[in-house]
Amino acid sequence: MAITSTLPSSTSPLQNHNHLTIPTRTHIKSLSIIPITQITSKSHKNRKEETEATIPTMSEILKASRAQKVDLQLQTLGPFFRITAKSLETQKDLGKAEGLIRVWVRGRGRILHLDSIRLRRETVGMEKSIFGIGLFIGAVAVRYGYDCGCKTAELLAINDSDLYHSKLVRFYTRIGFKAVHEVSGLRVGDYGHMLAWGGIGTRMDALVEELLIKWSTRFKFRN
Repeated sequence: MAITSTLPSSTSPLQNHNHLTIPTRTHIKSLSIIPITQITSKSHKNRKEETEATIPTMSEILKASRAQKVDLQLQTLGPFFRITAKSLETQKDLGKAEGLIRVWVRGRGRILHLDSIRLRRETVGMEKSIFGIGLFIGAVAVRYGYDCGCKTAELLAINDSDLYHSKLVRFYTRIGFKAVHEVSGLRVGDYGHMLAWGGIGTRMDALVEELLIKWSTRFKFRN
């Protein structure tokens, strides 16, 4: 875009009347202005696409479990869900998880509430199995929470016995959860947790997206 302006001649008394004043031309280049909201939107879209390409899909999790001879089934009813694990070799039940999608109106959005993850006693006795089958069941639950729009996952590592409780805390810590509160039943604030989970133990939280990214190498197949 060019703007032409003719400036009035300014003749000094010392100048000769025959002196010519040459009009000036001012050139202003047009600049492309991109709204900052458009830049932010594109940046957010790119980050989301990168994340989607990184985290395992539900089909990838189920495919990985079948490769380990484990069949996982997800059942839902309203906000509630149940995940069951069965051996493809023996057809025996290996464990299950139950929970619900909680909706908070004060800024926390949707939360994946893991009510329980139960494994058969003989399965829990094997460290390889608790970190394998337990992770498969948890992955289905977390991916389901992600698909439902949950940002945070919460659970209680129940304290039925010191030995079992310590194993649960190590397991959940290893897969990405962090302890946020010890529910002992000795404080008034513990009552809400005890009503929600039905016992005492260690309250633990994790970001759903971070969990899936952390587990991606376990479930995504390489071509």
